Amino acid sequence: MDTMELKHRIAAVQEKIAAAARAAGRDPGEITLCAATKVQTDDTIRAAIAGGIKVCGENRVQEMTAHLAAGAYEGARLHFIGHLQTNKVNKVVGKAELIQSVDSLHLLQAVNAQAEKLSVVQDILLEVNIAGEESKGGCPVGELPRLVEAAQAMGHVRLRGLMAIPPISHKPGANRPYFSAMRELFVDIKGKMSDNQTDMTCLSMGMSGDYEDAVAEGATLVRVGTALFGPRPPMGAAR
Repeated sequence: MDTMELKHRIAAVQEKIAAAARAAGRDPGEITLCAATKVQTDDTIRAAIAGGIKVCGENRVQEMTAHLAAGAYEGARLHFIGHLQTNKVNKVVGKAELIQSVDSLHLLQAVNAQAEKLSVVQDILLEVNIAGEESKGGCPVGELPRLVEAAQAMGHVRLRGLMAIPPISHKPGANRPYFSAMRELFVDIKGKMSDNQTDMTCLSMGMSGDYEDAVAEGATLVRVGTALFGPRPPMGAAR
């Protein structure tokens, strides 16, 4: 994809986000577009940032590390949005501004321990398995209050909100009930947090096929890859 086409795709997605926000009576400025840069090249990431992307979201630690070494994210904020293994926490904490995929007490403790080693406070989202899918990451809804309480008690993580990946669906509007349920969870948790006015601000949900519905239901951040970059090249393809 050439740079001009990428720029046009970014503008089109941003306009659809803005239109969905306005239709829901929301300020478009409340919603952040996070470009999911999985398997993209350094040059494509740079072109996306030049085209208006302010936040990049990386799924794989190895790719993130390589892009960081190449300076590919310069000019944008970096989020980690993929499954994170505890043995790779040291490669992400302190490097990604926000880790969106913390889904267990074990991982939460590992992130906090590494952040303490670095004398930093790591911003995180708790990932919720809103549909209870066995194949998906995310904590069960029933375990969320315990994780929130644990996160608030830790000195080196700061809970900024929630993230979810609802079921894959090709039917328009099919995921709106899940997005609505996430919004209710977000409001409930935020209301119970001691510092909810400044910390709990991010509801990350919605991807290329359903981000407009997610915005309509209250998302403050959407993670979009294919709608920006086109179909992903096969893993292992030449970079």
